[in-house]
Amino acid sequence: MVTVAVTGHMDLADEAAEAVRTALRDLLAGLRGDSLVGRSCLARGADTLFAEEILSLGGRLSVIIPSRDYRDAVVTPADLTRFDALCEAADEVVIMPYEHAGRAAYEAANLRLLQGADRLVAVWDGSAPTGGGGTADTVAAARSAGLAIDVVWPPGARRSGA
Repeated sequence: MVTVAVTGHMDLADEAAEAVRTALRDLLAGLRGDSLVGRSCLARGADTLFAEEILSLGGRLSVIIPSRDYRDAVVTPADLTRFDALCEAADEVVIMPYEHAGRAAYEAANLRLLQGADRLVAVWDGSAPTGGGGTADTVAAARSAGLAIDVVWPPGARRSGA
């Protein structure tokens, strides 16, 4: 069994989504082996694309939700259908013991994401850590833990800044 965690930018530009999806599919197909488990917090953007590709390859999905109010407080109405479908398709859904979404909940969820993972896939533009539990912070934590890291940032990928 290979457990692959994901971290990535939420603000992928719409036109970058297909290139990121293809790069994720190619990477994950090479890791499939006997059994592939993908672990995601299901944030919009990279996390969601990763989760969809894990399932499309026949892998199992493990979801880490940062807080009890995450769905209502953070998931936009436009993303609710995808979020709910991925939660329903997951083999495991862990809700972190935080009432409200925020920095502490995100940092704890990202650390839980890395626990027991064999590697981290980072859909990341290489930007510096902000100390807020974001993508670069998760990459730094994975490096400190000695995890293998695969950076996915295909040519032409960019962030929308939204």
